[in-house]
Amino acid sequence: MNTPIPVNSRLDYLDAVRAFALLLGIVFHASLSFLPIFIGWAVMDIHTSPIVGTFMLISHSFRMELFFLVAGFFSHMTYHKKGAALFLKSRLVRIAIPFVVGWFLLRPLLVSGWVMGMQSMRGEVSILPALREGFVSLLGFFNAPFTGTHLWFLYYLLLVTASLLLLRAFISCISPLQSVLTKTADALMRWLCRSPLALLALALPTAGCLWFMGQWGMDTPDKALTPHMPVFLIYGGFFVFGWLMHRQSDLMREFSRLSWHKVVLAIVAIVASVILSGYEGQSGHPNYFYLKLAFKCSYTLMMWSLVAITIGLFRRFLDRPSRTVRYIADSSYWLYLLHLPIVIWLQIAFAEVDLHWGIKLALISGITIGVSLVLYDLFVRSTFIGAVLNGQRKERLLARTKGKVQVVQS
Repeated sequence: MNTPIPVNSRLDYLDAVRAFALLLGIVFHASLSFLPIFIGWAVMDIHTSPIVGTFMLISHSFRMELFFLVAGFFSHMTYHKKGAALFLKSRLVRIAIPFVVGWFLLRPLLVSGWVMGMQSMRGEVSILPALREGFVSLLGFFNAPFTGTHLWFLYYLLLVTASLLLLRAFISCISPLQSVLTKTADALMRWLCRSPLALLALALPTAGCLWFMGQWGMDTPDKALTPHMPVFLIYGGFFVFGWLMHRQSDLMREFSRLSWHKVVLAIVAIVASVILSGYEGQSGHPNYFYLKLAFKCSYTLMMWSLVAITIGLFRRFLDRPSRTVRYIADSSYWLYLLHLPIVIWLQIAFAEVDLHWGIKLALISGITIGVSLVLYDLFVRSTFIGAVLNGQRKERLLARTKGKVQVVQS
């Protein structure tokens, strides 16, 4: 018999996992200016390091996949608790509104950051003209609507959720098919979460999707609203995996169980991916096809093993109530939505400063998170914006409001 996790229980370690995935994205973007080769980012720092490339390769392989898996898990929890109608309403409020509003507010700041970045590499920065150019860019909305920001993940979250609900509705119309597919899916999930060979089995179809990316690793689908199908299938697969995992209460524990074979597999996959990534630009290599194939396999093994190990580590050390963890988890959505313009502006400010790249990366990441946290506490947490992002208004920490904060369910 399938036993979903109780809907009224808060899984603190999964809240922390979701926050970690989003915060890791902030550090990932903050590191882009320290790459030793110019990749078209807003600015390139005077101090760079190849270590940054390795960090980016590893972190980019699993952070969004981790986020989508946890999102799928919590989505099924919400669906099971509220039903289809209220679930759809909550998704529109907490995902669609931030996506649309955030695009109009953040895109001008991002464009201005790119303008200033190009100016800084010529030795001059003009803030007001850059801001003006950023807001003028909104006039091109109809040429490329809702593209060109880091909010693409919300669009794909909406696409994946809508596709899953449509598929679920179609299957439920055919009673015999529904029963067979449900039993098969539950049995397959039990095997995938418990078998030592599960990570290998999961990596193979993922590698098949990865083969059709524009680059060897994961593409970032931020250039158009037309779904990038390989990206959609991979993120959708992680979302569905999390969704189905919530149907059986012990599967998350089984999937994230820490073991030596997972650690060894992750280390081997990471080392292989780092070594093989050096051949991506050598299309004339006689063994290019096999090198690419080997990279795709090692990359997806790295992806799945790091997702499982990360959840396992958080379950081991943070599976208990913590006000600090809950506060960070609540704020992490806001932090990720807001962070990119701040990161780019700080990268430009630090680009010519003669400090070690690691110190500058820490400062950019820390200042971005610190400023965003202060803004969250003062202007988001206890306001209607907090109700949209977190599902309800919550009491401030830095400046507590008088009286009881009104709780508004979304």
